[in-house]
Amino acid sequence: MKNRLYLTGAQVVLENETLNSAAVLIENDEIVAINPASNNGAQEIDLTGHILMPGMIDLHCDALEKEAEPRPGVHFPFDFACAQADKRNTAAGITTVYHALSFANAELGVRNNQTAAALARAVHSWQEHALVDNRVHARYEITDPTAPAVLHELLENNEIHLMSFMDHTPGQGQFKDTEAYRNYLARTYKKSAAEIDVLLADKLAQGDGSFLHMQELAKVARNLGIPLASHDDDRPEKISIVTDLGVRISEFPINLETAQAARAAGLATLFGAPNILRGKSQSGSIRALDAIIEGVADCLCGDYSPAALLPAIMQLPVLAGIQLHQAVALVSANPARAAGLNDRGTIAPGKRADLIAVRNLGGLPQAARVWSEGLAVMTLAFDHGA
Repeated sequence: MKNRLYLTGAQVVLENETLNSAAVLIENDEIVAINPASNNGAQEIDLTGHILMPGMIDLHCDALEKEAEPRPGVHFPFDFACAQADKRNTAAGITTVYHALSFANAELGVRNNQTAAALARAVHSWQEHALVDNRVHARYEITDPTAPAVLHELLENNEIHLMSFMDHTPGQGQFKDTEAYRNYLARTYKKSAAEIDVLLADKLAQGDGSFLHMQELAKVARNLGIPLASHDDDRPEKISIVTDLGVRISEFPINLETAQAARAAGLATLFGAPNILRGKSQSGSIRALDAIIEGVADCLCGDYSPAALLPAIMQLPVLAGIQLHQAVALVSANPARAAGLNDRGTIAPGKRADLIAVRNLGGLPQAARVWSEGLAVMTLAFDHGA
């Protein structure tokens, strides 16, 4: 028996415009029509007072690591962590999430090779029980010579959906000097000065051969059709280097010049939504809002706070002077295109029925209802009977 839904009365955000009081017809897991002549016998859901938009796509979400290790050295079972992250993303209105897992030897908590690999596999194991589409974004710290073997195995087993190259060596990228890196390790991971000295020495010593590892992993990923990203790009010259590797997403470019170079090279640029809410970058880089105003931002991600995505984009029409559909594209059509997800990201016939109905509660936008592949996976209590 077909699952038919007829969503009416909402302000519907399409890729290039927003319709007032429109209707969307869903059959099974697919959108079949916008403002059809008939509801085709579907169950009608009145969404008057809501904004209906595509389910959000988060290409870089660190939150699963925090679910697995909520405090330094304190670990939860990975199936439990995956279940909690799945529910949190659903509540945030995210219907496709790329869990960013760091492969960096035994450097920082769960950010080590064996733990990250086990967590990646846990994501796949949990997916059959999940509310939304959970995917793996493998972040390779290029100064780690031991990670490539683990990543090769995960790639060959189809356990990675997106891979990025990152380099947190002090003096470039996010950490512009050694002191900034030391402060980060001490604050976030409670490392002592002696432990930090060892980590810094290891990182500097392991830089040799990093580009060869990147080349080898990039070739495997390209052959498998896995999209590649580069993290914290800080100069146009780096954009040229990673573009030659097949990278098509520039995550958190540090400054306007680098973001412009990424766009000119055909890369999609990705910035953090928490940056919008806070009004600044935590590391002193270009503000995400300024990147949007300058026209060099393609996508927003949840980064360390997936709940920040929805309120961030709803502020953008006022803060950045853009249209609602342009703001929504930053978390739907654009990331879908960047990741090669041709089946989702817009409200259009033939697209996957990943949708969220948004209402304001106390002036704060909330995902009141969420559909994943046409199935209702969340309805907030205050929205029953709306």
